[in-house]
Amino acid sequence: MRAMILAAGRGERLRPLTDQVPKPLVEIHGKPLIEYHLENLAGAGFRQVVINQGHLGDLLQRGLGDGSRWGINIHWSDEQPEALETGGGIFQALPQLGAAPFLVVNGDVWTDFPFARLRAVKCDWAHLVLVPNPEHNPDGDFSLTGGRIRQRGENMLTFSGVGVYNPRLFDGCLPGKFSVVPLLQSAMEQHLVTGECFSGNWDDIGTLERLESVRRSYS
Repeated sequence: MRAMILAAGRGERLRPLTDQVPKPLVEIHGKPLIEYHLENLAGAGFRQVVINQGHLGDLLQRGLGDGSRWGINIHWSDEQPEALETGGGIFQALPQLGAAPFLVVNGDVWTDFPFARLRAVKCDWAHLVLVPNPEHNPDGDFSLTGGRIRQRGENMLTFSGVGVYNPRLFDGCLPGKFSVVPLLQSAMEQHLVTGECFSGNWDDIGTLERLESVRRSYS
């Protein structure tokens, strides 16, 4: 199984940090956030990892190189000068991700989720990892019942930014800027999206306040 880290976002809510540094290179305890993902992916047995690059992407590529220091091969998907959002970014990278289901993780989340357990997931369309609702998203995103994910329901949880996608989810898509969410919602209506809940360490590093909170919490 291959993996992709979504790392092309501008990081508007992390300015002024992201005026000079791409969001995935923002540091937590002296290490860029994206390096935690690379270490975890390598430890889980992933060897081929695609990273999309957008804002200040040249700095990102220069900082991470070819991935050899983690024992992996990094393949770059260039979205400069304008990021393609989640769906468009994944769609552009499909030739590098192969014909089998692949793991996707948002580059701006902090988590110790064990990526290795997703390698065994039977993913016909999509499989999402959900987490208990954080303070900034109290109503959740999706409902999880009996291993299936729906748009609404009693057990509302938050999408972690970690999932496995089958390339067929993108059938019929065209190149350009678009979100993956409508594709997932359409598949949910057909009861095609599976999922699980993770209760371990997870934080969305979306704002300066959340970044500082994580730095304090894991000091």
